[in-house]
Amino acid sequence: MFPAAGVIAYLSPSSMFESLRRARLQREGLSCGKVRRKHQDGDLVDELRTQPAVKVVVFTAFFGVLGLIMKMAAAAVPGTVQPQATAYLCAAAIGGAMVVHLFVALREEVEDNVDLLLVLGTLLLQFGLSVIMLEFATQKGWNGALPILALPHGLCPMVLSVIMGRKIGLFGAIYSTLLGAIVFMAVNQITYLACSALIGFLVVLFTTRVRRRHRLFMAGLYVGTAAAIFSLILSQASSAVDQAMIGRIIGIPFAIGVITGLAVGGAMPVIEAVFRVTTEVTWLEQADLNHPLMKRLSIEAPGTYHHSLIVANIAEAAAESVGANAAMTRVCAYFHDIGKLTKPEYFIENIDPAHNPHEDLTARMSALILIAHVKDGVDLAIKNKLNTSIIDVIEQHHGTTLAWYFYKRALDQKAEILRLVEEGKSTEDDVPQVSEDVFRYPGPKPQFKEAAIISLADAIESSSRSLDKPTPARVEALVDEIVQNRMADGQLDECDLTIAELARVKASFLKTILSMMHSRVKYQKATEVPSTTIIVPKDVAAQQGSLQVNDGRTIAMTSPYLVSGETPPSERRKRAPRKPPASAA
Repeated sequence: MFPAAGVIAYLSPSSMFESLRRARLQREGLSCGKVRRKHQDGDLVDELRTQPAVKVVVFTAFFGVLGLIMKMAAAAVPGTVQPQATAYLCAAAIGGAMVVHLFVALREEVEDNVDLLLVLGTLLLQFGLSVIMLEFATQKGWNGALPILALPHGLCPMVLSVIMGRKIGLFGAIYSTLLGAIVFMAVNQITYLACSALIGFLVVLFTTRVRRRHRLFMAGLYVGTAAAIFSLILSQASSAVDQAMIGRIIGIPFAIGVITGLAVGGAMPVIEAVFRVTTEVTWLEQADLNHPLMKRLSIEAPGTYHHSLIVANIAEAAAESVGANAAMTRVCAYFHDIGKLTKPEYFIENIDPAHNPHEDLTARMSALILIAHVKDGVDLAIKNKLNTSIIDVIEQHHGTTLAWYFYKRALDQKAEILRLVEEGKSTEDDVPQVSEDVFRYPGPKPQFKEAAIISLADAIESSSRSLDKPTPARVEALVDEIVQNRMADGQLDECDLTIAELARVKASFLKTILSMMHSRVKYQKATEVPSTTIIVPKDVAAQQGSLQVNDGRTIAMTSPYLVSGETPPSERRKRAPRKPPASAA
């Protein structure tokens, strides 16, 4: 958050009146004076992130810096004429096509001005580094296609593909090629187009779903190998190559590819911190259960800890089924209930069976305690500097749902008091006012797919524990009921889950829950001796002594061989006939 935004928020009239109100309540002993931490306090920052005027400023700055880089690229190669108006006009035309592409096909990806700044800034960074490399190649006297292959063509596609996904990575590969052909007019433009397109698209291919940082090095290795092979073929096709130049022709493109992979891997934490984005690699690093909050949860609220692990498994599988960020979903599910650390003993999964603390509270107070775990979770998350997406999920995982159990309990209590009023045993002043709004969570509703999936998984996992016999039909009915109720209540109205995706999410929930509740065969204990029951005729039993009469003709009795310890004749092992002694031969 910018400091200016905090000052403006602090000096606003509403903030001033709120401070005075808190001070009055504190003097009266009705407030402790502490202010709960809030998520996304900076209205000015939020406005700047989505303001169309800021987009205009970003695009204007981009084209201005691009024109400056065109002049620098021409000056890097001696004897090159400075760009004329035609060159600037062509660059503006391709830039205009790029803007249209962004707003037509990638509007959601660059809706945030910070994301737009990341995309355009990465393009300019690649062009700037390419100018430096071109000037270095010129000083070293490299000729032919070698100066072009020495440029870091894979930088922009690799950064955008890892951070923002394959679609934005391909966008970077396309426009770093088209705009680069205009910027670097001092080199062979056809060769530049071929090299840049090949390397850029290969980078996107090799950086799909990067889950470990070493994958970036491997992607650079693969791209460097492909560039080295292409460089050798291109040199052989263009002219005879001196044997002394073979090492340079192969080694320089290979080294540039490897260095690009290493540089992007090393710069990734800095880029994430500056632009406030989180890659899948970082999400996997944050999935460490040794986090202090998770350790506290496992000790102070073990029931909630186990519930969070199960929700994470269910939600992650569902996120993968619809192409959402599965790693982010798992991590957010781990932390979604950390607010229960404030009063863990009031939640059903942690309650001592011998004593239910809600029996001593009114329904309204019980509901307030349960609902407060959302704000307590946000407070803990901000204090521990958790990722902003985790804080969003904590806020949204209950949406504006109704705490139905305590709401129903409050209605029953009200009905009971009304009955006493009719009987003259109570007065109308004792009748409580039951408002549905008091028993609803504050929201907001889930705003993105991952939050909606965690919200549904949370409710389904909790409800599935109440099933007596979790047959496939019952589990499917439970999943359908919860999803339909959430849709009818409008809890999924503000997220981008489609009906088709919701069907896949339900199928994933059903499959995962059934696999977790799969019953096992009841094995017999080793110390148990199976009883043997023999049905014999009545007259035979009369001679041996009857034990239990079944009907008029037969009785059931325990085998006497089991009682005496003898082996029944039918089970006795037949002895092998003895061989005659050798002396009998």
